[in-house]
Amino acid sequence: MTEAVLETEDLRVRFGSAVAVDGVSLRVDRGRIVALVGESGSGKSVTARAIMRMVPEPGRITGGTVRFEGRDLLTLREREMRSIRGQRIAMAFQDPHASLNPVATVGAQVAEALIVHGTPHRRARKRAVELLDLVGIPDAERRAGEYPHQFSGGMRQRVVIAMALAHEPALLVADEPTTALDVTVQAQILRLLAELRDRIGVAVLLITHDMGVVAELCDELAVMYGGRIVETGTVADVFAAPAHPYTRDLLRAMPRLDDVAGRRLFAIPGQPPDPATLPPGCAFHPRCARAEDTCRTTRPALTSLDGGRAAACWFPVTESPAAAEPTEATERAVAADRPPVLEIDGLRVNVGGRRGPVYAVDGVSLRVRVGETVGLVGESGCGKSTLARTAVGINRPAAGTITIQGQGPGAASHRALQYVFQDPYASLNPRRTVRQVLDEALEVRGVPPAERREQSVKLLELVGLAERHLDRFPHAFSGGQRQRIAVARALAVEPAGLILDEPVSALDVSIQAQIMNLLADLRDRLGLGYLFIAHDLAVVRNISDRVAVMYLGKIVETGPAERLYREPLHPYTVSLLSSSPSVEAPRERIVLTGDLPSPKNPPSGCRFRTRCPIGPLAHPDRTICVEKAPELPQGADDRHGAACHFPGEMHKKLLAEGALAG
Repeated sequence: MTEAVLETEDLRVRFGSAVAVDGVSLRVDRGRIVALVGESGSGKSVTARAIMRMVPEPGRITGGTVRFEGRDLLTLREREMRSIRGQRIAMAFQDPHASLNPVATVGAQVAEALIVHGTPHRRARKRAVELLDLVGIPDAERRAGEYPHQFSGGMRQRVVIAMALAHEPALLVADEPTTALDVTVQAQILRLLAELRDRIGVAVLLITHDMGVVAELCDELAVMYGGRIVETGTVADVFAAPAHPYTRDLLRAMPRLDDVAGRRLFAIPGQPPDPATLPPGCAFHPRCARAEDTCRTTRPALTSLDGGRAAACWFPVTESPAAAEPTEATERAVAADRPPVLEIDGLRVNVGGRRGPVYAVDGVSLRVRVGETVGLVGESGCGKSTLARTAVGINRPAAGTITIQGQGPGAASHRALQYVFQDPYASLNPRRTVRQVLDEALEVRGVPPAERREQSVKLLELVGLAERHLDRFPHAFSGGQRQRIAVARALAVEPAGLILDEPVSALDVSIQAQIMNLLADLRDRLGLGYLFIAHDLAVVRNISDRVAVMYLGKIVETGPAERLYREPLHPYTVSLLSSSPSVEAPRERIVLTGDLPSPKNPPSGCRFRTRCPIGPLAHPDRTICVEKAPELPQGADDRHGAACHFPGEMHKKLLAEGALAG
């Protein structure tokens, strides 16, 4: 029998009249990783905070039990609870930058987690170095004296996990620990959590909305919707045959690395419910294609099914997700003679100050044609956003040319290329209504005041909203609706193209699918050209005609999306693809070690050689990688090519070893 570290039973949390957690029962055994999944607002994070007795005001735990190592935490005095928090139960949050003190060294912060619970200072400092080493930070003794800003995002997350592990807790609650990270860093953190589970037997409750992460890492999962758990079981069983329609729809909405070109993503209709106004019966019934009268009136209980699974559904699903997968796909082929919306040639962007040049973009050439989507992928710090911001005139190029619809830089040309940002809430003025936001953009286009209301309504309808939304403020909308407003604002000036900088990374998978389908429809209907920037390679695969892979200021591989994903030539591209969490068949994982080098002092020769699995690290005789910088072949973007001295070798090697499907 496995030993339960944590068991909650009928846990309930209210915020005034809103029921945020409604009778949640779950179990986490020692040495197991259990995922708690669902859309934003489903109650995942509130459940985690209730377990820690950290529910923010005005929230109150109104019922249930939380048994941890045999003790009901809800009956303990606050002083007793403080001795458990941080020692026996630890929490790792989503944003490591916000969790760390910028003016204290990393080692001091890890040591502090020990000192506050009584460890002597000298012992705490020594143990801090041991913990940094445990979570895979190289040269831990030296780096313990550095500050958070000197660490990459992945390394900062490792520090947060080291702090959480300071007292060897029995349970680690990890709230979206990889959401803000690149796929390569995400792969490192996921491997670290799996190693900690196997090495020290820590139990992990992982809160996430990424079903690919669940497939990669977790043993069991619990699916939440409307404050309740609607399905539980082992990851293998639930992914093979989800019983609840909501679970099945989440899996169907995920973009895939092996996607068919032009396939529309399945999008769950509607929005998650407001906890203050949950519908009667099953909370999912307004969005469920299988709902019947019983679902609308009577709430189903979580009922045991075969194989140790359970689902709260009157009419459980019997077919597999694949059987329900939509097969419609639009045949896409963007003719090479279509005029370019955006042309970039030999672009260099200096982000250094007076101390000397630092080229975040160093000799990049690419083009985006009418009606075409070019995906731009790469790790944080590789220069993607700098390139995009330079294209719209925010940054000034040090060298090279930018042409928009055949024109050089200027107000008219930059209006033809509009920018859609990652966080729609931050890019919309909270004090301005949707009408005022669109009016401003229409005024730039020269639309007379008398015609702006009609134009605004057309813009909202174009992005799937309505006239009734005109006089609302941004806070009244969901994340997906705000992103639709941001797209409408960009379209108000009738641009020829959009630069989309991580436009769906902050959204749940179901809302992400809606926005992706909307963007594809607008591109095809209006003939827009897109430069689509993202770190989620499955999202890029779904929408892109061509893809460019960027590393340390340079394009290292480019070509038609289908071919690049099927036969990647550059070892960096192979590594990115292999690092991406996926619900598809298991494949070889190549977890890159080390961090992206600084653009202030890039390596000689091939810039990827300091991390390359087939370069001088593995083959010391390959001095060409050190001495000579590889170049992209002419016409590589249409034909497929890579800036590598040994293109295709790594992919062929993995195929020969049987590590990849043929």
